[in-house]
Amino acid sequence: MKKSVFLYMGVLLLLGQIAILAQEKDAREYIAPSGDKIKEWTLREKDDQGNWKDVKYMTINGVLVHETDPEKMPPPRVVTPAPYEKPGAPPSDAIVLFDGASLDGWEKTDPGKPGKWVIEDGAMMPTKDAGDIRTKEQFGSCQLHVEWATPVENDESGQGSGNSGVFLMGEYEIQILNSYQNTTYPDGQAGAWYGRKVPMVNACRKPGEWQTYDIVFYRPKFDDQGNVVRPAIVTVFHNGVLIHHAAALSGATWWEGPHAVSPYKPHGDKGPLMLQDHGHPVRFRNIWYRPLED
Repeated sequence: MKKSVFLYMGVLLLLGQIAILAQEKDAREYIAPSGDKIKEWTLREKDDQGNWKDVKYMTINGVLVHETDPEKMPPPRVVTPAPYEKPGAPPSDAIVLFDGASLDGWEKTDPGKPGKWVIEDGAMMPTKDAGDIRTKEQFGSCQLHVEWATPVENDESGQGSGNSGVFLMGEYEIQILNSYQNTTYPDGQAGAWYGRKVPMVNACRKPGEWQTYDIVFYRPKFDDQGNVVRPAIVTVFHNGVLIHHAAALSGATWWEGPHAVSPYKPHGDKGPLMLQDHGHPVRFRNIWYRPLED
């Protein structure tokens, strides 16, 4: 009888511990400057090695960041863009960041990384372990043109296929990925503002083909206390197809866990353009911008 009692008490204790671990911690809800409803919380979970750790979660308007259920976050419909015929030559007032000839205007974000960025056939790309690269030039609101191509020889899928990113002001990432017949969470596919905004449509070309982003970006504004008084506003054409129109970002886009991205943090009026090295030889060329008045 005593053993049964002790066993019963042990089960109750174990269930109590599981319940405690499953409880939400640091939960908060708020309306972002973009008007989106945000909920954030952490859960105690085991990682792949069996160690307990706090994992951050986030929903935007009730949908989990990086949701993979198509019923909850439908993937964008596919649109076939027109053939590429060398669009995007810089206008007379553009500031050219990369013309295919020199990387003098760029610097690695982590000089300790052993690899480097190189130029091949007029395109820049990272070698193994190169790390991210950013412009020495800093700017805020702008019209930006970037051309990119994911590698042809790639046996990976999802986020492992041609992954990179373009970070405006070093903070706000529009995702680069092979999204041609390649499924992933919609807010992490090509053209997504990572974790924040799903593109209206999927306008991706095949791997190896040159693609274009034409972006109109209005930087966020902060008051003296660091509060957001205007969110970042973005309009994007992917291969000439509109995928975002005057969209307000509910926060920044840095990865903070499988289902969370970073919030807004106060920063200056200008910042660098950063290209991500995600371990894939994504190529870039013909990068220029035009500054815009706020």
